[in-house]
Amino acid sequence: MIPLSQFLIPHSSFLINAKNLLAFSHGLDSTALFYLLREEGIDFDIALVNYGMREQAEEEEAAAAALAKIYGVRAHIVRAPKWERNFEAEARKFRYGFFESLIDRYGYDNLLTAHQLDDRLEWMLMRLIRGAGAVELAGMEAVTRRETAAGRSYRLIRPLLRQSKAQLRDYLLRRGATWFDDASNADPAYERNRLRSGLAGELLRGNEEGIRRSFDYLEADSRRLLEDFETLYRTKQLRIARLADPRARARAADRLLKELGYLLTAAERERISRGDPLVAGRRWAVEESESLLYIAPYLRGIPLPRSFRERCRKCGIPPKIRTYLYREGIVPESLPSVKTSGHSG
Repeated sequence: MIPLSQFLIPHSSFLINAKNLLAFSHGLDSTALFYLLREEGIDFDIALVNYGMREQAEEEEAAAAALAKIYGVRAHIVRAPKWERNFEAEARKFRYGFFESLIDRYGYDNLLTAHQLDDRLEWMLMRLIRGAGAVELAGMEAVTRRETAAGRSYRLIRPLLRQSKAQLRDYLLRRGATWFDDASNADPAYERNRLRSGLAGELLRGNEEGIRRSFDYLEADSRRLLEDFETLYRTKQLRIARLADPRARARAADRLLKELGYLLTAAERERISRGDPLVAGRRWAVEESESLLYIAPYLRGIPLPRSFRERCRKCGIPPKIRTYLYREGIVPESLPSVKTSGHSG
C-alpha cells in the first residue's frame, strides 16, 4: 500500500515555505492530517472552533491545545455563539469567517481542511438528490483560490480527497494516536448523516478505487465545462465573468460564489440559468449584462448620486451591483466591459 503521506506530495509545492493554517477539530480526519503534515516536515498552525454543543467539547479543546503545545504548533481557538436555527449554515459561515480573519491578521497563504473521500461522496449524493450538473457533482476540489472579505488571496487545499475515512483510521491506529469521535455525526436529523450511515457507506465498501476514478473523470469533465466562462475581474468581493455560452451562467455563479463562501441552492441555480437577476441568500447580487456576469454583495440604504448611476449605466453595470462599487470606491470605467472583454455582439 502506498503510504498516506505520499498523497500530500502533489500539494507540497504550495505547502513548503508557505504559511499554512489547518482547520482542526481533533476528530479522526483532521488529526490524521495533523500527523501527516508533521511527517512531511510541513509547518502549520491550527484553528479550532468550539461550538459547545457536546459534553466533550471542553475536553476536545484542551486536548487540541495540548497537542499543539507538544509539537510547537500555534493554536487559534474561538468559542462560537449559540444559534437557534440553521445551525449548519450559521456554523459554516462563522467557521470560515474565523479562518479568514486569521488569514488576514497573520498572513497565512493556505487554509487546509481534512475533507476525505467519504465526505466527497456524501456531498455528491446530496447534490444528486437535489438536482445538479457535472460541475456540481464533482464538488470539492483539491486546490481552489479564494479571497477574504478584506481582499487577501489564499488557497483552500484539501489534501486528503482521495483517501477514505477507513484508511485514515487505520493510519492513526498504526501510530497509536488518539482522536475524538463527534457523536453528532450519527444524528439522523442531519441529511448528510443519513447518507453516511446508509447509501454512502455501502457504496464505499469495496468500491473505493472505482469511486476515486469516477471523481477523476468528473473533474476532467468539469474543467472542460468551465472553459465556457472566464473570470475577468476579482477584487475584494466583486467578481465579473465573461460567458462564452449563456448556459454557463449557473456554473460560473456557483464557482465564483464558492470562492466567496456561499453555496447556491438548487432553486437559485435554476433562476440564474434562466438569466433572472437574483439576490442569493439575501446577501449576494447576481446579475448579467449582455455576456458579462456580475457578483457582489447586495447593499441597500446607501443613496447613489445620479452622476454615479449614469456612469454605471454607460458601462453596462447592472443596478444591484452599483451600490457596492460606490461604497468601495471602485471606478466603473476601470471594470471590464463587453467591448474590452473581447466579446462582440
